Amino acid sequence: MKRVFSEHAPEAIGPYCHAVVVNNMVYTSGQIPLTLEGEIVSEDVREQTEQVLINLQAVLKDSGASLDSVVKTTIFISDMNDFPIINEAYGTFFTEHLPARSCVEVSRLPKDVKVEIEAVALIH
Repeated sequence: MKRVFSEHAPEAIGPYCHAVVVNNMVYTSGQIPLTLEGEIVSEDVREQTEQVLINLQAVLKDSGASLDSVVKTTIFISDMNDFPIINEAYGTFFTEHLPARSCVEVSRLPKDVKVEIEAVALIH
């Protein structure tokens, strides 16, 4: 088992790593819309979703994977009414390769952000 700490994604806000690699699989921690400086990118749910996916891309790359090798994502959102906007932004990152996905509304996310995404991927 290998722990991944990416220099290209915001620092973890707790005692965990960005991802864990086991055999040929990458399991990411949930990514939230923080910039590399640790600031919330915006209050806009589209911009938050885009930042989350940029962070997820960085973690996957540093783990030896990519968005094209994602098997499944789980999306946590604070308001299901934001789902169409989140889904649209998500679709700009996953165009041809469409992994399995779950999306659930939760009562609260870290730092009161609107979206968090985690992924499971294959290493290339």
